[in-house]
Amino acid sequence: MSDGVYDMPEEPPARRTRRTGGRPRALLPTIATLIVLLILFSIFTDVWTQRLWYRSVDLGSVFSTVLGTRVLLFVIVGLLMAAAVVANIIVAFRTRPRVALAPSPSPGFERYGELLQQHGKIAVGVVATLMLVFGGSAASGEWKVFLAWRNRTPFGVTDKHFNKDIAFFVFDYPWLRVLLGFGYSIVLLSLVAAIITHYLYGGFRPSAKGQKASGAAQVQFSVLLGLLVLLKAFSYWLDRFGLTTSDAKLFTGVSYTGDNAILPSKEILAVIAVLCAILFFANVVRRTWLLPGVGTVVLILSAILLGALWPAALQQLRVRPSEPVKEAPYITKNIEATRQAYGLEGAEVTEYQAKSTAKPEDLTADAEVLPGIRLIDPTVIGPTFEQLQQVRGFYSFPTDLDVDRYKIKGKVNDTVIAVREVQVDRLPAGQRNWNNDHTVYTHGYGVVAANGNQSQGGTPVFTEKDLPPTGDLGDYEPRIYFGEQSPDYSIVGAPEGGQKVELDTPEGQKGGDPTLNTYAGKGGVPVGSFANRLLYATKFRDANILLSSRVNSASKILYDRTPRERVEKAAPWLTPDGDPYPAIVDGQVVWIVDGYTTSDNYPYSEKVDLDVSTRDTTTGRGTIAQQPSEKINYIRNSVKAVVNAYDGSVELYAWDDKDPVLKTWMKAFPGTVKPRSDISPDLMSHLRYPEDMFKVQRDLLAKYHVQDAGTWYQNSDLWRVPDDPTAVSSGGDSATHISQPPFYLSLRMPDQSEPKFSLTSVYVPNGERENLTAFVAVDAEATSPDYGKFRVLRLPGNLQIPGPGQVYNKFQTDEGIRQALLPINQPNSGARAQYGNLLTLPLGGGLLYVQPVYSVRTSGQGSYPVLRYVLVSFGDSVAYGGTLQDALTKVFKTSVDTGELPPGTEKPPTTQQPNQTVKQAIADAQAAWTRAQTALRNGDLTGYQTNLNQMKAALDRAAAGAAETPTTTPSPTPSPNPSSPPASTTPTSPPTSPAG
Repeated sequence: MSDGVYDMPEEPPARRTRRTGGRPRALLPTIATLIVLLILFSIFTDVWTQRLWYRSVDLGSVFSTVLGTRVLLFVIVGLLMAAAVVANIIVAFRTRPRVALAPSPSPGFERYGELLQQHGKIAVGVVATLMLVFGGSAASGEWKVFLAWRNRTPFGVTDKHFNKDIAFFVFDYPWLRVLLGFGYSIVLLSLVAAIITHYLYGGFRPSAKGQKASGAAQVQFSVLLGLLVLLKAFSYWLDRFGLTTSDAKLFTGVSYTGDNAILPSKEILAVIAVLCAILFFANVVRRTWLLPGVGTVVLILSAILLGALWPAALQQLRVRPSEPVKEAPYITKNIEATRQAYGLEGAEVTEYQAKSTAKPEDLTADAEVLPGIRLIDPTVIGPTFEQLQQVRGFYSFPTDLDVDRYKIKGKVNDTVIAVREVQVDRLPAGQRNWNNDHTVYTHGYGVVAANGNQSQGGTPVFTEKDLPPTGDLGDYEPRIYFGEQSPDYSIVGAPEGGQKVELDTPEGQKGGDPTLNTYAGKGGVPVGSFANRLLYATKFRDANILLSSRVNSASKILYDRTPRERVEKAAPWLTPDGDPYPAIVDGQVVWIVDGYTTSDNYPYSEKVDLDVSTRDTTTGRGTIAQQPSEKINYIRNSVKAVVNAYDGSVELYAWDDKDPVLKTWMKAFPGTVKPRSDISPDLMSHLRYPEDMFKVQRDLLAKYHVQDAGTWYQNSDLWRVPDDPTAVSSGGDSATHISQPPFYLSLRMPDQSEPKFSLTSVYVPNGERENLTAFVAVDAEATSPDYGKFRVLRLPGNLQIPGPGQVYNKFQTDEGIRQALLPINQPNSGARAQYGNLLTLPLGGGLLYVQPVYSVRTSGQGSYPVLRYVLVSFGDSVAYGGTLQDALTKVFKTSVDTGELPPGTEKPPTTQQPNQTVKQAIADAQAAWTRAQTALRNGDLTGYQTNLNQMKAALDRAAAGAAETPTTTPSPTPSPNPSSPPASTTPTSPPTSPAG
């Protein structure tokens, strides 16, 4: 009571206010704390499961090196950025003026400064944390650049301009650029923080009529601006070296204008920038913006005049009128560097006078090549493998199969091979549940392989087949736990004597119930403990891992199971080939993955887009991966990686042990790459030249086969890889220019004594013409002393040898072939013709094209391609047959029987019948030819060649006997085969027997 007025007590309302307002204030920090904890747990889960994965493949050192490097960079750069920004905020705050230079721009603006002053530590802590995270995160992403610089290895080769080792450009220059970028970020963010702080506390007012910045602000701004300009000077200095990998108008590297205008301008601008920085630093003492302002204007004007106008004027007035002469020395540097950086310096280009006709005796030397003419197209025959060897619907084969070599019955054969993998997506809907998907259907089973050049009834001749596997490839562990189509993760393993639940085969050895198995490999991460189960339940967002009774004390989890991703994780500095291939090696099914080391900083070497250079009609289809979209100008197949299909182990073998980039990474990750000498003989026999590297090289070789600067400049001898005609005919857009893929073939080049397993391609002229201009093959046998050697057969310009597109057009329009395919392609036939790979190979002094044609049923279940015909073309002649032998016989017998002579010449008359010796020799030749044809049809190539040799010897005897006989009467022209067909190379009716 006071003055008759009752005063209500104040304490209870105060308590009520705190009580009602306390809940939301306590709830928000709790929610924030939970969110932070969830984020931290998610990060911990990712990091720890990565650690467990690396330990499971015995590559823990890779994990620790990468993590340690990333943490180191995060801490150093993050702390440096946070410290610099916070220091500038503190300096600006402590040197704030007592009275603002001018009133605040809006009412209440000073409250921001007061709030920051009241909660300064919190504000600074937030800013420091943000800078730490921002700078640290950016820096940790540059761990590859840092490790490469730290472990750099000299190339032993100097560039042609600065006389520096190539290692400076490949390793040092990128890291200096990264440091420059961080320097810019730190100084710019510090300047922004200083400007904001001085502005809040009145030390900087651009709107003030008089002094716009306090003395302290002016000093701080001057130092920071001086540092920025000094960094710009460093940038100008670095730009000089960057010219060696810049894309000029014509090529990558220093051009005439770059050498005589841009390079000196960068040096001058660097000096001007240093002087300008000095003026900013001098402003700390003089406290006037006049001189720094003048210096900045001079720098900007100099950048415009020297960096833009001078190079443009020089290019227009001096270079353009005589560009071929001015650029010639620089083009030469580009050619030499490009061929060296892409491994093309040893490519041999030879003139090849391709014949358009050939005689049977011309084929004698090439008889051994015939087994390399592959009829089984791995990009077509996948459905045939699946229908004939799938066994159960949950097994699958890839769309595109692989080509390898196997020694069967003492003879090495080109083999089309695939792995039978499990695909849970194909299970019937009633069988789809977590237990089946992740604990029962855990692995594929067995390998299926077929001869590359044989078929029986139009289907492949399998050398390895069925379940359990049987065939000629020997005994091996058939279970496929790691493959290209494996489930995302599987839980495998059980205690000793525990129940087996993993489906091994749908039936036992003699039929009956399915056989079950328990995984016993060393691969996989143990998930028997509650902690690991919790981690992986979080990682895969699947509570069943934590709750299911199928997960026991001996369980392991298998994940990251495709060969490419395992190699990418095991060696994160490698670029894996897009097409891993399986092989049976030392009793194990393994995946072989070629690994590339690349760079985009090799001086003067032409840059290409990796994804564009490696793209063809097979890329991105099925399991063949597309390469990343990045520019490169250096590549080496430095590593052969092997992934075990049973236990998932990853072995890395140094293949190009002279590669400085590989040596650098081997120093960064010691002990992870084994020496080449550790490769077993069995593994060595299955290694081959990699496809993606070949695609990049053939792309460059189309232009860089030219080594004369003048011809190179004129672009008068450009080649290109032809479009795949079979892709265009299948509905593709020819305007997209999807390249024909390269083909693995066993063939003999003109300078080789025996056939070699090779990777081949062809070129046509750049432009509208589609005639063949060159054939290229690289020796793909790892055991060959010529492995990796490029041989290019260049066709003379006056020869009109048809290219793949033109040959394919001949096949499509030839009346005999059209009639043969008419029963297949009729609308009511229920089938269609599918053209296989159009192969090209040198044979008989010319170039032979071979293309299989398959029949595919268009309706009903279980359809698959069946080989029906083989189309061949040699010169201007085309033929087809039910077998390769039939087609070859028809096309080459025509060439013999036409007996073409040069225009205007006649056969000389003779006046006496051949004597008895000549008659006998002709009879012997005819008999030998008949035996040769029989041997060829039976697949006896040794007998075929022996009989051809006997035929040639008999013809030589006939010629010698005829030379001793007076020429008085006409002499019949001997024919090795009296039953020669007429001149037309295409039969009027299709053969009755299927391809065999």
